[in-house]
Amino acid sequence: MDPARVWPDIDEACILHEDDAVIVVDKPAGVPTQAADPERPDDLVMRLKAFLTARDSAGAYLGVHQRLDRETSGVIVMTRAKEANGSIAKQFEGRGVEKRYVAAVTGWPSRKDDATLRDSVAPGDDGRMQVVSAKARGAQLAVSHVRVLKRQGERALLDVRLETGRTHQARVQLAHARAPIAGDTVYAGAAAPRLMLHARSLTFTHPFTGKKVVYEAKVPAEMEAWLAHGDIGAAIYDDAKALGVALSRARERRFGLGRTTTGPRATTAFRLVNEGGDALPGLAVDVYGGYLVAQFYEDGTQPLWSNETHGAARRERVLDALHALGFDGVYTKFRPKQANVIVDARREEFAPKLPARGIEAPAEMVVLEEGVAYGVRLADGLSTGIFLDQRENRRRLRDMSKGARVLNLFSYTCGFSVAAAAGGASRTVSVDASVGVLERGRENLARLGLLDKGEHTFVAEDVFAWLARAAKKAERFDIVVLDPPSYSNTKKRRFSSESDYDELAAAALAVVAPGGRLLACSNHRGIRQVKLRKFLREAAKLSNRDVAQLKDLPDPLDFPPAVGRESHLKSALVTLSG
Repeated sequence: MDPARVWPDIDEACILHEDDAVIVVDKPAGVPTQAADPERPDDLVMRLKAFLTARDSAGAYLGVHQRLDRETSGVIVMTRAKEANGSIAKQFEGRGVEKRYVAAVTGWPSRKDDATLRDSVAPGDDGRMQVVSAKARGAQLAVSHVRVLKRQGERALLDVRLETGRTHQARVQLAHARAPIAGDTVYAGAAAPRLMLHARSLTFTHPFTGKKVVYEAKVPAEMEAWLAHGDIGAAIYDDAKALGVALSRARERRFGLGRTTTGPRATTAFRLVNEGGDALPGLAVDVYGGYLVAQFYEDGTQPLWSNETHGAARRERVLDALHALGFDGVYTKFRPKQANVIVDARREEFAPKLPARGIEAPAEMVVLEEGVAYGVRLADGLSTGIFLDQRENRRRLRDMSKGARVLNLFSYTCGFSVAAAAGGASRTVSVDASVGVLERGRENLARLGLLDKGEHTFVAEDVFAWLARAAKKAERFDIVVLDPPSYSNTKKRRFSSESDYDELAAAALAVVAPGGRLLACSNHRGIRQVKLRKFLREAAKLSNRDVAQLKDLPDPLDFPPAVGRESHLKSALVTLSG
């Protein structure tokens, strides 16, 4: 698999115009206009520079004068010559550039075809822009001229001309007008495959010729489709074109991960598609080096994949589209609605041993995550050996583990222990009920030459029983990682995160040293972030520990939640008083 083929710098078809002064691009949704992470440059500027340099072999100058939100598509202009900067900058700053957008919304008044929105906006305490009093601190005037293009019931396509250029201007003003843009997860938009905002055109004076020029990008077909039908949900799998667009958009969102295959942050295992967060409900697709693992979830009242009429055709359509991306092979996992029906996760009906497309992967593969190697097995049951949603938490643990004593509970294949050891932990203790997964954890540490660096202990035992004994012995750890399964059964007890998490967290807090930390996680979909915080506060009371700080932790960007939904993984860092 060639990462540059799967994630090309840019599609040449996106370049609308190019001359000695300017280059005009139709930016795809999912591509940022500035790098959120400078160590993983996935922004349009860096990608366009790489494309132009490879094409011309002479380097490329680009002057940046405007920005579009990551999920907004459409026209953006950059200068190709420094001599053009003054003219373009003056036009943007002096409102000499006409910017027109198309927004797909719900709730726009039926009797209002034209309107001018004139509001004062400012950042709120939560970081979102909001409409405020003109006298409020930081208030700036935002003016948008709105015209209805088309209507379909409560849905409408709007032409929006921005007179000013404030952060999230169209999004916050339309939301304030009770017509939020569809797919807007920040301002409560209706369900849609993406943020339905498109920069349709730019009009400005060309810096070299002095003539007025207009550059326009066609309104994406998915916006017209949403206007006609609304969010089609699982029906996307019955439309090969719509499926291809959704996969392409997910691929754009993962460019920074897909192309960072060398260096200290090299990562070759991550999520490519995250169900409804990528407009593909019931489908999760993970990258493992040159291979994909497609997970088909039955999680609704209507069967997606087991439906006798459509299920098989949908699966084949998905597999064909995934294989066409350029990976060496595609494995499949089938997850029924009720997980408790899975007695043996290695059965062929749930986890076929052979790939559905392409060639077989090695029995044991090594993937990289932030430069750290982990062993995975793609054909060994439903689980591969690493939970990819914990990538950022493993990085956080690695960064704070130097010289620390680290306890990893429900350790599975000891991914957190490996991260802690890689960060210089003086001691790790990994506790899990399974001897087999602990042995794989030992292999992970050995692969990196970490078994001889610090003290590393592997304990095959019930976590509750081990914690009770450790507390009696007054054992203490600087960092405790608590990432339990939603449900578990051992010979000694049954555990449910929804009812027993506070008790478990209290037992874990009892062995945290003064001033130490508890990294607490839950992937139970019924436990929201606010409930996890409540559990942890109750656990602190039960264990009689004083909390200095309780901090929510965000998930990796490759695990976006669906519109109106919270991420399935919830994480928090508890720091005790010294």
